[in-house]
Amino acid sequence: MTATPLAPWLTPEGFSAPGVRAVLREASMVAEAGRFAIGAIERRRVRRRSPYAGSAAVRHATPVILVPGFLAGDATLAPMARVLREAGYRTYRSSIHVNAGCTLNAAAQLESRLESIVLRRGSRVQIVGHSLGGMLARGLAVRRPDLVAGIVTLGSPMLAPGAHHAALTKSVEMLVRLSRAGWPGLMSEDCVAGDCARQSFDESRRPLPGGVAFTAIYSKRDGIVDWRACVDPLAVAVEVTASHGGLAFDPRVIAEVVRALESSAGLETRRSFLAGSDRADAPRPGA
Repeated sequence: MTATPLAPWLTPEGFSAPGVRAVLREASMVAEAGRFAIGAIERRRVRRRSPYAGSAAVRHATPVILVPGFLAGDATLAPMARVLREAGYRTYRSSIHVNAGCTLNAAAQLESRLESIVLRRGSRVQIVGHSLGGMLARGLAVRRPDLVAGIVTLGSPMLAPGAHHAALTKSVEMLVRLSRAGWPGLMSEDCVAGDCARQSFDESRRPLPGGVAFTAIYSKRDGIVDWRACVDPLAVAVEVTASHGGLAFDPRVIAEVVRALESSAGLETRRSFLAGSDRADAPRPGA
């Protein structure tokens, strides 16, 4: 096996993995978690003082699904989902327990989940994806714009998926070895260096269809991936100050997510209104 199981084209020229010591910046997750806890306590106090305040929140028609990052599950985005629900959004889990399998299989599972939500809610879905979850969202937005109203990516290295810390490379290598040994449902060599990886990477570089909003949130303090790989030139780029892990729960990041969702929801409402107007203006049979 080579020094890295990842195909070289997953780290294009101009991008590089964070240095070994960069992971020390992830220690700020402790402060970020504390910041979220303090905010949660304050929100609880507000609800106790004004028990009916929550009922006045604007309910957004566009549903939101949250997709976890590599080796993570839905639980890692539960704090963000809680705040989004308080802001009036109807949130959904991705049903990914551990994001460690084939990316194409994960994308297919997520696509099926989106189809069921759209069928149930009668509206396209907004996707918030952390790290690998954002890359899955990017590919789905390209492939199924009929299901996706907008995406918000959090520290997702779409431009260079291989530009990540050595610790992640070791994790990928372990998954590949386990897959080779016969362990089912894990990333294989094809997922990181073959046709599967190529298809996922190519989809993450294609332009998004019109009518799909795209916000890329990134942090220069990211100790896991090269932050430059997270700034897609086709996205509205938003810089925050947080660790890679903290992007999932830092209140300042969540505030930016809410702003992005509100902007996308406004565009979706306008799109639906215009579509309804077009149907209303269409000549009736026999007229």
